[in-house]
Amino acid sequence: MRILICPDKFRGTATALTAAQAISDGFLEPSVERVLIPLADGGEGTLDALGGSNRVSQVTGPLGDAVSARWRIAQGQAVIEMAEASGLLLAGGANGNDPLSATTSGTGELIAEAKAAGAKRIIIGVGGSASTDGGLGALRAMEPLIRFAGIDLLVACDVETKFLDAPAVFGPQKGASKLQIQLLERRLKRLSEIYVEEYGTEVAGLQRSGAAGGLAGGLAAIGAELVRGFDLVAEEVALEDAVASADMVITGEGRLDKESFNGKVIGGVVALAERHQVPVVAVVGSCDLDADFPVGMKVVSLVENFGAEVAHAETTRCLREVGKQISSEL
Repeated sequence: MRILICPDKFRGTATALTAAQAISDGFLEPSVERVLIPLADGGEGTLDALGGSNRVSQVTGPLGDAVSARWRIAQGQAVIEMAEASGLLLAGGANGNDPLSATTSGTGELIAEAKAAGAKRIIIGVGGSASTDGGLGALRAMEPLIRFAGIDLLVACDVETKFLDAPAVFGPQKGASKLQIQLLERRLKRLSEIYVEEYGTEVAGLQRSGAAGGLAGGLAAIGAELVRGFDLVAEEVALEDAVASADMVITGEGRLDKESFNGKVIGGVVALAERHQVPVVAVVGSCDLDADFPVGMKVVSLVENFGAEVAHAETTRCLREVGKQISSEL
């Protein structure tokens, strides 16, 4: 029997790889083949899902301090995770962040370094950002922009939000007050006009352009392609082939809700499994869905099985126990 284990991260408690390994470790039957493919949707974890880092660079953090950012380059392709350079956690979370001055400069520095290292294709995973600067900091750090002619820039987005909606949608989680959100909206409105004037690109109505506080839109202004993060990761790791050859698929994430089926990992995995008529088990930290689950999908909630405190404090152990439970039912 062949089991594909392909979860997303359990934010704050387990990376996608840690989660996949823990579930696999719970299987007691040695005859069951387990294939582990950690996944991501363009947000945190994208770098690890695409092979992990093999470079570390000192760049400008979201609030101006130097930070060490991991990234990857291999065979002419670079993978950058903007959260490594410009992430909210680097700014101390919402309480430590300055939403008006937070910048994507460090992400632009990473992109420039990838180009200098010989990358012809650069994947930028966006998600978990501290900034709402519309990508202006990144573009300034990438100057002169002419050197990116002929370079494929792919922005892996984990949301569909448009450019001008970014402050209202993401501002509160970055620590922005109502007045600051209004100021950021005016800034992005003017910036969208500047992008039209300077690059001839209209980003205001572009799907996904509001990802990472508009970083996606800024990169789109200079020719980057904005794609669904899950689709890009799935293609890079040949996920559909792995699903098609599996007898069961186990996926998961920290919280299952309606957004899980809007470009996120669980929704994407379930769609592939339905196409190939493979049963799915979704192992989640908590479940906030009232609606019926998709046909062929079983949900196992750590909170329901172990309680909220244990599920959060001992996520890895709980995942092993769930793996053991699934194994015993085969």
